[in-house]
Amino acid sequence: MKRRAGILMPISSLPSNQGIGDFGKHCYRIIDAMSKQNVHIWQILPLNPLGYGNSPYQPFSSFAGDEIYISVDTLADYGLLKQSSIRNYNKFCEYVDFEGVRQFKQPYLKKAFKTFKKYFHEFEDEYHAFCEKADWLYHYAVFTTLKRQNDMKSWLEWPMEQRNWIHDHAYSLKGLEDNIQYEMFLQFIFYKQWGEIKAYANEHDIEIMGDIPFYVGIDSADVWENQQDFLLDNDARPSAVAGVPPDYFSKTGQLWGNPIYDWNQLRKEEYGFWLKRLAWNDQYFDIIRLDHFRAFDTYWVIPAQSSTAINGEWELGPAYDFFDTLFKVLPDINIVVEDLGELRKQVGKLRDHYGLTGMNVAQFEMEVKLLKRPRKENVILYTSTHDNDTLEGFYQDLDANKKIALRRFFHNCNYDNRTFHELVIRYCMDSDAAITIIPAMDILGLKKEGRINTPGTIGSPNWEWKVKNLKEFYALLPQFGTWIKESHRA
Repeated sequence: MKRRAGILMPISSLPSNQGIGDFGKHCYRIIDAMSKQNVHIWQILPLNPLGYGNSPYQPFSSFAGDEIYISVDTLADYGLLKQSSIRNYNKFCEYVDFEGVRQFKQPYLKKAFKTFKKYFHEFEDEYHAFCEKADWLYHYAVFTTLKRQNDMKSWLEWPMEQRNWIHDHAYSLKGLEDNIQYEMFLQFIFYKQWGEIKAYANEHDIEIMGDIPFYVGIDSADVWENQQDFLLDNDARPSAVAGVPPDYFSKTGQLWGNPIYDWNQLRKEEYGFWLKRLAWNDQYFDIIRLDHFRAFDTYWVIPAQSSTAINGEWELGPAYDFFDTLFKVLPDINIVVEDLGELRKQVGKLRDHYGLTGMNVAQFEMEVKLLKRPRKENVILYTSTHDNDTLEGFYQDLDANKKIALRRFFHNCNYDNRTFHELVIRYCMDSDAAITIIPAMDILGLKKEGRINTPGTIGSPNWEWKVKNLKEFYALLPQFGTWIKESHRA
């Protein structure tokens, strides 16, 4: 692997005049800025429709994109809106108000849809090509239409004839055709705008790293359409749920609540759902980060009625059989794996058997004896991730002796920076790790106000972090670019 450097920056955290970072001009500006400094990887969070708690890891679909990221200004560039009619969203500019932004954007999206229908001939070839490629699209559009008709309740709470439409198509969709077409339009626009951003990044020698959650939410088009692939009871509710046992983040473990895959059934189907999922994402990202990789080896199964994740047990995952099938069908897919935490040795063997790139997080190694250990090359080294506190937030919580010991270690490595986050960034940049990815929050030196998510908690302020502008970030990038060159990552 070539030595490279990247930046983690969620799309939602970019500045915008529409309440949330989206596919507008700031995507292109940050690509320009990163390219000038030899940043070659831009890692983002999942872009799928946000579900429970606005978490990108509990999406309503593994294939669809969330229309909240559609740039209204770019719709005007397409001729679907008049630029003069677009107003700014000025509330809560220091964080993302998801519900407020959805209400703000919806009238623009619906107006654009009306214009789209009127001038359909101008988009016809491109639209039909997208629909032909996206074989998941119609079912997702029906799912979302019915969900809106039921006040966004889980499909498990819909009238039985609607729940069963996916099996028998007996429920009449007459009168809902325009709503279904609207949902298909949103997906067309979403992937049109995102495809243009990805192409621009690639033209500037930047690869986009996407992120695929291991599990899907029970309230998703994925489960609704593929119920046979999950461990569900007779009422289609999970008979067991996912999570992890007590760990670094929680003394009672993490109870995620996602349904568990029926790997025996998936094996019979040659992992069709998973391969279709990966193949679709492979078209729209240069690198795919597989979240919770350890679950391909062993996964934690919790009784469905449990209130914590303590009383679970480990089950064997599909391991080699899955990856043999994956690389047979998609031999050129570029995946990296999240292999963090206390793992049994078989997880590392599975990773290394296929030459997969794993992850290290420097914040987890903030003991001098750990920092001194040699680091292998085939790894991505982060200062922190979206699930950690920022470096400066982490540093705030250390006792005085540990602060002194860490500073002494970094200064003995000949780093003369005064701030803790700069010391750790330089240490990571100079490491043997082939790739280093630094979150934008750490480049900015933010404290706890820059934290994106706290595992084991739900709702605000998780996922809401957003910058007012990128002036300070752009001012700091040249220094980061210098460190890239000095560490031979240019």
